[in-house]
Amino acid sequence: MTPLAQPLINAITAPTRGVERLNLSHFRCYEIFSVSLDLTPVVLTGPNGAGKTNLLEALSFLIPGRGLRRARLSDVKQQGSDAPWVVSAQLKDEETKIQIGTGLDPDRPESEKRLTKINGEKAKNQSSLAEWVSMVWLTPQMDRLFLEGAQGRRKFLDRIVYGFDAAHAQRLSRYEKALKERTLLLKQGRMDPHWLEGLEETLVNDGIAITVARREVVGQLLMVLRQQEATFPRAELELKGDIETLLEAHSIYECEEKMRTLLAQSRDQDRLIGRCSRGPHKSDLFAIYPEKNQAAALCSTGEQKAMLLSIVMASATLLSVRTGAIPLLLLDEVVAHLDKRRRTALFDAIIKLKMQTWLTGTDVSLFEELQGNAQFLSLKEARLVSKT
Repeated sequence: MTPLAQPLINAITAPTRGVERLNLSHFRCYEIFSVSLDLTPVVLTGPNGAGKTNLLEALSFLIPGRGLRRARLSDVKQQGSDAPWVVSAQLKDEETKIQIGTGLDPDRPESEKRLTKINGEKAKNQSSLAEWVSMVWLTPQMDRLFLEGAQGRRKFLDRIVYGFDAAHAQRLSRYEKALKERTLLLKQGRMDPHWLEGLEETLVNDGIAITVARREVVGQLLMVLRQQEATFPRAELELKGDIETLLEAHSIYECEEKMRTLLAQSRDQDRLIGRCSRGPHKSDLFAIYPEKNQAAALCSTGEQKAMLLSIVMASATLLSVRTGAIPLLLLDEVVAHLDKRRRTALFDAIIKLKMQTWLTGTDVSLFEELQGNAQFLSLKEARLVSKT
């Protein structure tokens, strides 16, 4: 055991919340998979193609959405299988056991909707998952988060918000539904003022609530980032958009009135362009590297990766201290890009988080400092080979 690991295991209480058992059926490369775990960090090792990321993706379906790959639900099914895929997990929250199952509806396997059960009861919708599990992840595909479109950054932020406000997922769902209906009405030239006003009222009320929730979380992330040790580049964050600008100068009531007016005035323009030009679906999360006073998009690839990791770890820190949903942190192929100093700092932070963290990598030696503080799962053999 390394000098780093021994004092940590003695000084820090192990997590009391997390996944105790994970079962997969007809999911990606797995026909059947099952593993029992304790609540310490989980290190998944094995060669490329062994299914490490697939396990993280399975876990990511324990919260609302389409998982960490944003895949079509029908594409998640094991190739060549006619059976619908299923992910089920037994979680522990202090002394309480929670059972969550989700997957394609066996009665409608051709659909792109998933069926969710919580403690044996069918959930009204997948948004209910946000009340039970919160999650943040970092994958290689996210390395371009600062370079690509704003939609990816909004979804990244919204996943964090789910962990603090379970109703956020429902608001987003209602907002997106009203947004589509309004766009369709305008495209068809059906300018019924009462119908449009009803949809725009939903856009105003839910849109402002969505923005307020996002701004609160960004503010909390900033506080954590400013207190972090300087091992990783810190990021200054700012959420920008129509409603954000209004909220800086007006009360919520005044913002509601102004948004109603703006939406009504933009109907003709929105009909021509085929989309709604105002609202939180246009907001963007900006990151600045303060040491260089430079936008993240203009920083080096290494600086961008390090800043993104610092934001993810700040998010995990916030989730680890909330008392509601069970928090999970998923880190896919992260440590291979870090030098020894930063790996040590990351492992130290993970153990101090007191939340179950899942890490993947091809080289087990990179996780040596977690020996004794984590459980190791070799997917080459598909069995637990070492655990605390």
